[in-house]
Amino acid sequence: MAAPWQDVLRDAAAVREAAAVAVDAALLAGVLMRTGEQPNASDVVNYAPFTLLPSAVPRALFEQAYAVQQDFNLLVDAISQNKEFLEQTLASTIKVDDFTARLFRIYMQVLEEGLAQTVFLGINRSDYMFDCGLDGAAALRQIEINTIAASFGGLTSRTADVHKLVLKVLGKSEEASHLLPNNPAKGLALGIAKAWELYGSQRAVVMFLVENIQRNIFDQRCVEIELWNRNIRVIRKRFRDVFEQGSLDGCRRLYMDGQEVAVVYYREGYVPQTYDQQNWEARLLLERSRAVKCPDIATQLAGTKKVQQELSRPGTLEKLLPGHPQAIARIRATFAGLYSLDEGEEGDRMAATAIADPDRFVLKPQREGGGNNLYGEELRQVLEKIKDSPERTSYILMDKIKPQPALNYLLRAHSPLQVSECISELGIFGVYVRQGRELVLNQAAGHLLRTKAIEHADGGVAAGVAVLDTPYLV
Repeated sequence: MAAPWQDVLRDAAAVREAAAVAVDAALLAGVLMRTGEQPNASDVVNYAPFTLLPSAVPRALFEQAYAVQQDFNLLVDAISQNKEFLEQTLASTIKVDDFTARLFRIYMQVLEEGLAQTVFLGINRSDYMFDCGLDGAAALRQIEINTIAASFGGLTSRTADVHKLVLKVLGKSEEASHLLPNNPAKGLALGIAKAWELYGSQRAVVMFLVENIQRNIFDQRCVEIELWNRNIRVIRKRFRDVFEQGSLDGCRRLYMDGQEVAVVYYREGYVPQTYDQQNWEARLLLERSRAVKCPDIATQLAGTKKVQQELSRPGTLEKLLPGHPQAIARIRATFAGLYSLDEGEEGDRMAATAIADPDRFVLKPQREGGGNNLYGEELRQVLEKIKDSPERTSYILMDKIKPQPALNYLLRAHSPLQVSECISELGIFGVYVRQGRELVLNQAAGHLLRTKAIEHADGGVAAGVAVLDTPYLV
């Protein structure tokens, strides 16, 4: 799966020159992050880390990932509307995982009160790796689907132009012309704008719910600017602001500082550390409101690892998507082996298997945001400790995917220029909008390729491990 510039990697002078051009091009294109030292200040910024060269991606697998995205949108939406499925699937998890349990309590409380929300917006990203079989053939295998705060749709919209320039500088103009256009920022904004329009108030605003520390603000600004260009007002608030300034009127319309909010777009709220008592109260206020939440709490629960594992059981997809046999076949073709650690014979057997052969598996807790999974010896030690405890039900096991490494340079501020053996992960952004029972928008909205050195088992760009990349189809 080598890209057609392996010759370049051996030319140190050409690499140095191309890297200098690449960094300046990234700064000019707005492939930016705030610095770790000043994460809330935009007067000192640096380029977001990225690969010097685009990485080879098998064309057939890339097309397969795009072709299944609308099916995954349909599936996530179906799960979010299926109270019985969520209750049954998460029953064991919420006994031992406090974070999932608190989300679930809000979900049940809102359902009991009756949903005020009538328009639903999903922005998700389905992530894959290319599993290299014993015969050398690569297969598309889903890692996870992110249903809340799926990031880097903005910055990746600007990365391909940087790679185009680098290839031209290296004398590869023909190859540069083959890089695909990619603009997830526009696709995500289209979904938000549609939800805003269906909410039905020209005066209402879109609220980005953001973290206290906002290093990745430029990624969000890409989407925000697309909305301003459509004359849709955007405000940025934190959970604390919602607690202090948020209110509902008699029709459960949400107001912030006297402004009606049509859409709440979460770029926060996916890790337990986010929440203190005030923030949980703010989350409940948002969920009770008529505003379009992206995601609503049911859709966040649909993205849990336990749900992912349950979907791989025979017959589950058929129950969730009756009458969609082709969609089910496309979805199932992307699944890696997924296994329950629930109490009982099946869970006992899988725990013992993983302890005996830890390198075959990944141990996944119910968490988003990268850097949470366990591998190898660490996996074995944790499972040894919790194998006879109900705590193990807060994890699932997945077959470890083994991609074929390739050489590339990972450009990071203040880091030496050196070649690394790398593996890549492909994400496809999906957007859908439902009004009542009718799906009014369902599409793939662009892609994200992230690449990391093989010594790092886990973690994305925000976690400081992976870097932005562009696929070169082979």
